[in-house]
Amino acid sequence: MHLTAKNQVDETKANGFFSEEELTRSGVVEKHNVILTTNKECSFKCVMCDLWQNTLDYRVENGVITKQVKGALDELPKAKHIKLYNAGSFFDRQSIPKQDTFDIADMLCDYETLIVEAHPKLIGAPCFEFSEYLQPQLEVAMGLETVDPSVLPQLNKNMTLDDFERSTTRLLEHNIFVRAFILLRTPWQTEEEGVYWAKESIDFAHSIGVECCTVIPTRPNEGMGDFEPPLRKSLVEVVAYGKSKNKGRVFGDSWDEV
Repeated sequence: MHLTAKNQVDETKANGFFSEEELTRSGVVEKHNVILTTNKECSFKCVMCDLWQNTLDYRVENGVITKQVKGALDELPKAKHIKLYNAGSFFDRQSIPKQDTFDIADMLCDYETLIVEAHPKLIGAPCFEFSEYLQPQLEVAMGLETVDPSVLPQLNKNMTLDDFERSTTRLLEHNIFVRAFILLRTPWQTEEEGVYWAKESIDFAHSIGVECCTVIPTRPNEGMGDFEPPLRKSLVEVVAYGKSKNKGRVFGDSWDEV
């Protein structure tokens, strides 16, 4: 049970949708449409995650998520790439029913790339079946978080580095691109340790074939006490380090900061 109440959300509408510019694998900056669906809260309940604030306590009926996506697509501009994020895992049937995933795929035929998020433990047959059915190139974003051996077990992620590597290998074997989310400093790290382990996490991701890394400054969340988010200069340093390796794209997520 959460210490604070969730935000009121409407299951008939996507929680949000917008467009953003992003560097593609081909080295060109292009428009990406983003849709944030409204669905049941993720069952993993990772300590550092605050995305549960805009989720439901129950599984929606079949077809609800499809209608959310259609409503958002009707309002979004034309683009080649689309991100479909659901504050959890796209292949979690409690969040997005199986039939909805295929109905959504039918609506995305004009896109070149679809990026979804998933927990490494949920990478398996449903993901590969969906990828084979899907017209756009599939990319799966997974939370690596940190390779710090003293911190990862404390995140309640229910994942080991072996799990992440195994899932990455299977995705690549099925010609599915992989994106890794990396946390910049957790409540158990100093600023310097946060920077060090974020760099180490980028190196690990690159070493197992991940082409795209997104570095995310940890935000204060319930149960974190007086935690202060990392400094902006730390994010700049880590992203610059990742880019200097020339092994793939490295982004920094500044949240709402300009």
